[in-house]
Amino acid sequence: MSRPAPVRLYLVRHGRAEAGWDTSLDPGLDDLGRRQAETAARQLAALIAEPIAVISSPLRRCRETAAPLAETWGATVTVEPAVAEIPSPEGVPMDRRTTWLRAAMTGTWADLGPRYAAFRDGLVDTLRRRRAPAVVVSHFVAINAVIGTATGDDRLVIRSLDNASITVVDVLDEQFSLVEAGHEADTLIR
Repeated sequence: MSRPAPVRLYLVRHGRAEAGWDTSLDPGLDDLGRRQAETAARQLAALIAEPIAVISSPLRRCRETAAPLAETWGATVTVEPAVAEIPSPEGVPMDRRTTWLRAAMTGTWADLGPRYAAFRDGLVDTLRRRRAPAVVVSHFVAINAVIGTATGDDRLVIRSLDNASITVVDVLDEQFSLVEAGHEADTLIR
């Protein structure tokens, strides 16, 4: 009896946003971010033999990053709330969100407690149940959650993923295997 083939997922961090996490809830891409999205689309189209599903976080910067690839393939982007950005704590003012996130990113999911463990678990459960390959455009912490699940590492940040970087994971028997981690950057949040 032959073993089933793994399902390959291409996790793309969104391109550079026009505003930071502490100034806008849902910014689009800036000019560099749009160029990064175009470059990622070309890389993915060259890497993947035929069009596959394109899934995006509901946030604008992810949808805008997914758009050039979807246009190249003549595909529709499916919005998936489970691959959204890590939520900030209730009651944290906009101008304090980055301070909270920078502190959170030095720790583990266990440090953040049940609300954040549930966010991570919902994200990874959604992706591990995929039965067909997909490109998934998401966020820095969300992609790190998948890498952490694949490697057994509970830290929020395992890799400092660059904007529009492509991380490749395989899913087999609902287990992740890290094939290739995306290009790393010097900065963590934008």
